[in-house]
Amino acid sequence: MTSMHSEARPLPGSLSRPAGGFTIDPPSCGCPDGCSPAGEVPAVKPPAARANTALLTDKYELTMLQAALADGNASRHCVFECFTRRLAPGRRYGVVAGTGRLLEALAHFKFNESNLEYLGKNDVFNAQTIDYLANYRFTGDIWGYAEGEIYFPYSPILQVEGSFAEACILETLILSVLNYDSAVASAASRMTAAAHGRPCIEMGSRRANEQAAVAAARAAVIAGFVGTSNLEAGKRYGLNTVGTAAHSFTLLHDNELSAFKSQVAAFGPDTTLLVDTYDLQNGVENAVKAGGAALAAVRIDSGDLGPEATETRNHLDQLGAKNTKITVTSDLNEYAITELAEYPIDTYGVGTSVVTGSGAVTCEMVYKLTARTNSQGILEGVAKTSPSKGSQAGRKNAGRRLDGDHKAVEELVFQGDNDAVAHWRPGDSDVRPLLVPLVSSGAIDSRWIGAYGVHNAIERHAASRAELPAEALDVSPGEPIIPTTFVNLQARAS
Repeated sequence: MTSMHSEARPLPGSLSRPAGGFTIDPPSCGCPDGCSPAGEVPAVKPPAARANTALLTDKYELTMLQAALADGNASRHCVFECFTRRLAPGRRYGVVAGTGRLLEALAHFKFNESNLEYLGKNDVFNAQTIDYLANYRFTGDIWGYAEGEIYFPYSPILQVEGSFAEACILETLILSVLNYDSAVASAASRMTAAAHGRPCIEMGSRRANEQAAVAAARAAVIAGFVGTSNLEAGKRYGLNTVGTAAHSFTLLHDNELSAFKSQVAAFGPDTTLLVDTYDLQNGVENAVKAGGAALAAVRIDSGDLGPEATETRNHLDQLGAKNTKITVTSDLNEYAITELAEYPIDTYGVGTSVVTGSGAVTCEMVYKLTARTNSQGILEGVAKTSPSKGSQAGRKNAGRRLDGDHKAVEELVFQGDNDAVAHWRPGDSDVRPLLVPLVSSGAIDSRWIGAYGVHNAIERHAASRAELPAEALDVSPGEPIIPTTFVNLQARAS
């Protein structure tokens, strides 16, 4: 066991916190874990003004805080870890998503006058707790898997280090963001893998809470979707937005052909016409009459999609619209997309299944205290031993072992001596380190937030999924594609 604090690590492109509030400096380093060389990285704009996030928490976080303040343990230096004990049933890998949203929310995790007034009226919270919260700012460190990274059971997805008081009350915010976003991204990744390069579009906003819809759109794009129907997600994160018309637009007009002509007149032939309001093949004929051979696409939203796509393709070709593409929608998921692979479909639109995690609406991530200083000020590991709900003690580090073909074969989680774990670096070229700095001494690294953060997460996911063995992308039920191995590190020789 060794002394608790490591030296503060200044980060490039960090969100610094002066007395007046947060500011963002553009990243300019050439490091391999997210930055581009100096001069190639666009300046990062501050996140748009958001609602205060401090009360997006469970009451017991603050009751624990109050008790710890009273007994003197609130200032103990601690390490909390976010991980999951298992993947969703039948899944072979998971995808980390929500990290950027979490960091943006952290910048607004401050107890304002309205918050404090509300808490002060609660009979539970005393003046000492209210005073602490009035001055609360997270000043610790956060390390974690880069957003878009693949994870497995017991991967140390996020580690939060600071006093018990400041790290404890972040639990609910962390879990609510990461559990949902990672569930969506994990499902979306399976869908884009099943699509084998055919574009997938997220269009599930109407099947989710209005704010969850924005988060889901962002997470789906990180996992390979090419766009979303959600305009707020497009504005907030620079996502490509997609959408033309619903059946109501056709029904508004006296006949289908006049509806299609109206749409083409407004947007030109580079549009998608919905052809199944009445009779599908008549719809295809009307679409070509309205848009000509240059019509961009038609959409089918009902029926037996595979055979109907084949019939539509043949009909389009006969009408001379050989370059007109076919988009299909209607309750698609990874299984349906797999079954449709043999049919002449160009694009998939996915709604309900992607925003609900395709049957796994949470990743079951947990947030556990894994280390805290003892009475001598030395950081030591602590762990739960509850049946089926245990945790692994101590600070963690992580790497992924790759074989000669650059395919993942093992998830390595390092534990043991605190200094040895904190300073672990891969001694072998076949092990890729997984933890990246997200927050240092309260300063948020801007590589992971806003539109730029989404761009980095997309690239990270594509690279990490490419490392998985081919069978990992099979949507049939299976076990985690690689094992998680705990490696105990000993204290380094003086």
